[in-house]
Amino acid sequence: MSKPDPQAPAAATEHGIDWRRVFAFPNPVNEYSARITAALVVALSAVTLLTGFGWGLAIIAAGFWLRVLFGPRISPLARLSVKILTPWLGRTRLVPGPPKRFAQGIGTAASTAAALLLAAGLAPAAWVLLAVLIAAASLEAFAGFCLGCSIFGFLQRRGLIPEDVCEACNNIALPRT
Repeated sequence: MSKPDPQAPAAATEHGIDWRRVFAFPNPVNEYSARITAALVVALSAVTLLTGFGWGLAIIAAGFWLRVLFGPRISPLARLSVKILTPWLGRTRLVPGPPKRFAQGIGTAASTAAALLLAAGLAPAAWVLLAVLIAAASLEAFAGFCLGCSIFGFLQRRGLIPEDVCEACNNIALPRT
């Protein structure tokens, strides 16, 4: 039996899969791509809310799951933002990735909860939760204020998120648009 290659990544298996790369999230993130993705979420969520199309909640939740687990590589909305709309806009402002992933996690929890509430027959609660999601995504998209990022910074300052998770995040404040 041969010795393991000391140059091989620690997460690689004998089959060559580096699970850290599979579930990687970009760091840094182009804030404009994040804002465009948020605007697309707002649009899809507003259509879902106004039409009462329940499958829209499942689609929104699936998109959040894809973004939180895999970054923009698989999510259709994120791919559209990163590969087409942001380059067309031609602007770049790099920000730390971990707070954006945390924000995607909050969106994942909210959209999944809304979908489950709707499936359980609690439509009013599902639509209220979707409206809250629309408000948070609108802040990101149109005002450049990432609510999840602010919560991340708050939790990091309180020591609930270790500093080494995001050293560049130690002084996240209200962003300038």
